[in-house]
Parts: sequence; C-alpha cells; structure tokens
Amino acid sequence: MPEWLIEDGIGETRAALVEPDGTILEARVRREGVTPAGTILEAKLIAVAPRVTVEAGGEQFLLPRGASGITEGGRLFVEVTREALGGAEPWKRGLARRTDEAPRPAPPLAEGRHAKIEGWDDLLEEARSGRVSFDGGELRIEPTAAMTMIDIDGWLQADKLSQMGAWASALAVRRLDIGGPVGIDFPAPEGKDAKKEVGGILDHYLDKPFERTAMNGFGFVQLVRPRSRASLVELAADRAAFEARALMRRASRETGAIALHAHPAVLNVIPAGWTERLARQVGGAVTLRPEPGLAMSGAHAQKV
Repeated sequence: MPEWLIEDGIGETRAALVEPDGTILEARVRREGVTPAGTILEAKLIAVAPRVTVEAGGEQFLLPRGASGITEGGRLFVEVTREALGGAEPWKRGLARRTDEAPRPAPPLAEGRHAKIEGWDDLLEEARSGRVSFDGGELRIEPTAAMTMIDIDGWLQADKLSQMGAWASALAVRRLDIGGPVGIDFPAPEGKDAKKEVGGILDHYLDKPFERTAMNGFGFVQLVRPRSRASLVELAADRAAFEARALMRRASRETGAIALHAHPAVLNVIPAGWTERLARQVGGAVTLRPEPGLAMSGAHAQKV
C-alpha cells in the first residue's frame, strides 16, 4: 500500500505519497514564511477597492467573497483558502474567506511517517523542465496566468497517443500537485468513441474531486481541481527560490564544513537563518561561493 512520507527541510516541508517500489504518486510542498491553507488568522481590512484585501501574519490576502459590514481598518477573522503562489502579480497573493472561528494553525501537510523521500530530485527535474516522458511521447507542462497547460506530443497513432497522453497527464497532475484550471491539448482522436475513451482514462486515473469538459473538436479538454497551494511547476517558475530550497536539501546530506556553490541569484535569496541552521545540521561552517557561470539548477555543496 502507498504511504505518505514527510521530510522537514530547511526552507520547506515536503510530503510524498510513495508506492512500495519508490514510485511517487503525489507530492506536496509547504514553504516557510508562506501561510498555508486552513490557517485561521485575525486580520485587518486594508482595502476594499479594487480588490478586498486584508493583512494578517505579515502577509496580504485577497477576499474574493468580500467582507460586508467591515470598513477599512476594521478587524476580522479569516481562513486561508489558498496560499500565495509567489511573484509580484496581485492575483498570486493568498486567498482567504471571512470566518467566525477562532485562530488556529493549518492541518498537517500530510499524515505519515518522517523519512527521506527517494526520487525527489527526479521529481524536481520534471517540475523545472516541464517535460514528462511516457512510452510513445512526451508531455510539455507550462503554467500560465489563466491555467496550467499540458501539450501532448509523440509518434504514436493519434488515438493511441491520446490514450497514453491522458494516462500520463492524470499521473503528472497528481504527482506535481497541479490544481485549479488545467488545459490538456490532445492530438484530436477520430470519432466520438475514441474521445470518450480518453475521458474515461482521465476519470479513472485522476483522483477526485475534479470537473472536466468533454473533448472539443480541436482535441482540447479542460479540467478543474481544488487548489490550496502552488504546484511544483509553479514553484519551479520562481527559479532562484526553487533552486535555493533544492540546494538546502542536497547540502543537508553532507557532514562537516561545506561550501555552497551556486549562481549568485540562488545565493542571494538564501536567508542567513537558513545557513545557520544548515551549519548546525551538518556540524560545520557553511560558506557561500557564487559562480556566475553555473546554471541555477547546478547548485551543489562541496566539503571544505
């Protein structure tokens, strides 16, 4: 039976639903400094236009349902419904709703045992590249402002490629924790029965709840899943922060004094507190070595 494994890292907590053979079925990330969904906070209403916005716990949250009866500067309790996605755009702020419940922390990221998650580095590579290979083709995954787009390409006959692509897409959506609206571009199989077969594969392999459209004449299917946090693909789009957290994970496996070699943009987003915690964990001093010619994904730790 699959089980949830939890890793408490520096900068983030990771959780993965793992098969006995090590296959990761689902993955989740909770970033430090970002209030997770399910948290209830006391907040201050700071704006009613153009968007109803509150401030709580050092973050700003949008209230899509509004806050009737409260004027600017007023206090209220809110429950976070979606964590901040990252980036400067206002729509990427966290979302919340008004509540009468008392403040409380969010529930755990997952219920499971604490252990190292094997295969996590491969999962990060899928997230940063947006490419997922399957037998007969490849998915190309890209987050956009409107939705996460999945393009299916390959060398199989259209009906078979669509079926394999539906299977791979469903698994990738789960594995990369993709929520919200998702658009999948299929190679337009011929006939109603072939299109229904693709829909049946999505329904079977994608965990509920979700809603989807039937495939249109151009081979496009849209589905919508609950979304309470950023997907791994969205996190990877904030490349410097993503690679900084990945570096912390790799470096934490070392012992003794180490140097962190990374692109300056990666090192610039590492808080001093992280390196202090890393030094205690490895049992030695941690120094930063900027290397402008190094790819962001090439950050690594080296003993000194």
